[in-house]
Amino acid sequence: MAKEKTVYICSNCGQESPKWVGKCPSCGEWNTYVEEIVRKEPTNRRPVSGIETQKAKPLTLGEIEADDEPRINMHDDELNRVLGGGLVPGSLVLIGGEPGIGKSTLVMQTVLRMPERRILYISGEESARQLKLRADRLSDISSDCLIVCETSLEQIYVHIKNTSPDLVIIDSIQTISTENIESSPGSIAQVRECSASILRFAKETHTPVFLIGHINKEGSIAGPKVLEHIVDTVLQFEGDQHYMYRILRSIKNRFGSTAELGIYEMRQDGLRQVSNPSELLLSQDHEGMSGVAIASAIEGVRPFLIETQALVSSAVYGNPQRSATGFDIRRMNMLLAVLEKRVGFKLAQKDVFLNIAGGLKVNDPAIDLPVISAILSSNMDAAIEPEVCMAGEIGLSGEIRPVNRIEQRIGEAEKLGFKRFLLPKYNLQGIDTQKLKIELVPVRKVEEAFRALFG
Repeated sequence: MAKEKTVYICSNCGQESPKWVGKCPSCGEWNTYVEEIVRKEPTNRRPVSGIETQKAKPLTLGEIEADDEPRINMHDDELNRVLGGGLVPGSLVLIGGEPGIGKSTLVMQTVLRMPERRILYISGEESARQLKLRADRLSDISSDCLIVCETSLEQIYVHIKNTSPDLVIIDSIQTISTENIESSPGSIAQVRECSASILRFAKETHTPVFLIGHINKEGSIAGPKVLEHIVDTVLQFEGDQHYMYRILRSIKNRFGSTAELGIYEMRQDGLRQVSNPSELLLSQDHEGMSGVAIASAIEGVRPFLIETQALVSSAVYGNPQRSATGFDIRRMNMLLAVLEKRVGFKLAQKDVFLNIAGGLKVNDPAIDLPVISAILSSNMDAAIEPEVCMAGEIGLSGEIRPVNRIEQRIGEAEKLGFKRFLLPKYNLQGIDTQKLKIELVPVRKVEEAFRALFG
């Protein structure tokens, strides 16, 4: 007979407590504990699993075979890049994002491009008719993908055993529940138990599994963090619903880099891969406008050019406002302090607003120079020439520090027709300027960069 007990679980980190506490001792958040009824099974009962579990025995490192397994081609260059070169057999991949951002659309159109694979699509949210309508909208290709609407984990394993798929997709993990736990689907205990069971199934059968996950109001994947610890790869699907582009970002990846970025354009017939994001992120009508500087940034292994936009105005109220979209506000305050102390520009009584065009969030330190150039351009109301691009990190003493992979940054600017490129003086070493059609302007301090831009 199963025993029932009431526990309190932190909805932020998953910490359990026998009684309610105000502040979580693990993550330090307040009022995050929720009550859940947990059913404890007898110890002789076997856990839920989709296959027969084999007993493991200890092996030495020399006895373990670790050949590189061929990755599964998803027929999507952006998705393959973010996954680290393709899907690893036996991996558990979690895709999270805002409601309506396009998670199910991305997975469905990927499925339709893989007719050579036997795929089982398990939907806990939508009916089979809804999935059929979406598939018809996305593609005319007839796919042999198997669709089943199911929320019971035990029944899902029955379907998997009967169909023997090459790839399993579960949409979404928050709707799946197991009979072993007496709590509602989507609760922390259900999500944790179902995910752990699916992970065992994926590892023991070498069948890759895609999970689609909801996110909470704070923007992190609902589950809570325990779900991200269980899976092999966490992909975040980002973007503003008012913009046409979406960004697929890798937060965790046991089989590749977490610095990769995939960019898609949302269209009527699905998501289109954006192979050249620079053309998408640059508007061509900023000539003669102040407060705009073009930055050459790198995310992962790909360079792209983005607009940094700034607006500086006199503070109407007592305290000047500082606002940054897509850029770290603390770093912007540091750059403003450098301008005030080292260069002599008085911005203490000015409102400063900064925006990275296109809804991107950029962490590359090389956009420091474009940020302060855009701020001063707006402050002086003097436009930067539209054919100028730049990259450089700003130090606290006002020096312009070198940045990595400068050749790729220059090559991207040259490809898009820019005539001048401001770069740190140290980065000029080792570059063959004879082969370049773009003029390189080396600068050592912030003052030199401003003279080169504004004369």
